[in-house]
Amino acid sequence: MSLLAAAAAQSVPLASSQGNQDLLASFEREAYVIPAAPTEYQRIDTKGRFIWFARSTVGRTSLVGGLFSSALGTAVDGPSEYGPHWEGFGKRYGMRLTGVSTGNAIEATLGAAFGEDPRYFNTIHRPFGLRVKNIVDLTFRAYRIDGGRHLAYARYTATFGNNFLSNSWRAQSEADWQHALVRAAEGFGARALSNAFSEFMPQVWRKIRHKPDPYPADLHRP
Repeated sequence: MSLLAAAAAQSVPLASSQGNQDLLASFEREAYVIPAAPTEYQRIDTKGRFIWFARSTVGRTSLVGGLFSSALGTAVDGPSEYGPHWEGFGKRYGMRLTGVSTGNAIEATLGAAFGEDPRYFNTIHRPFGLRVKNIVDLTFRAYRIDGGRHLAYARYTATFGNNFLSNSWRAQSEADWQHALVRAAEGFGARALSNAFSEFMPQVWRKIRHKPDPYPADLHRP
């Protein structure tokens, strides 16, 4: 069995480690596949949690997503206290980054206590509908040390807790429980979009670069 096939079978990072690779590069390359059985699930360690936190907070996808959301907020001037200009854009970007980092820190910390894995696990060679189902499922559930998927309590606590906590430093017009609930819902939506990116972009990128599929044709997950 090839190294890539073995990696797929054991649900380990697609990018193999060659010596002391630069951590920033690993933030952008690591992807995981669904374990074939609960016994093959490999639990995340402390280093893995740190990499997940850093990638989810300052990785390319997160930073680019912040540009779009901050630009949209600036275009519609919401919240109005920041203003429709470059300074307002910077404040919105900084506010989003503060919220994302706080939420990710809470999820990583509580997840360690609960044995909850924050990573997204990709499907292999499955129909589009099943891939979408996996995206939605892993938005609200997560793997635990028993190798099964369970409700992601650390993620719920982080998403709602972070958005209510951030009311203490947000602009007055959006520092209330109604806006906190809206932001929490948006947080789960952003998580689903991030999962979709993780699910489909490797395949799109391979096609753009005319690279072969690294998985055997008869390998299917889940």
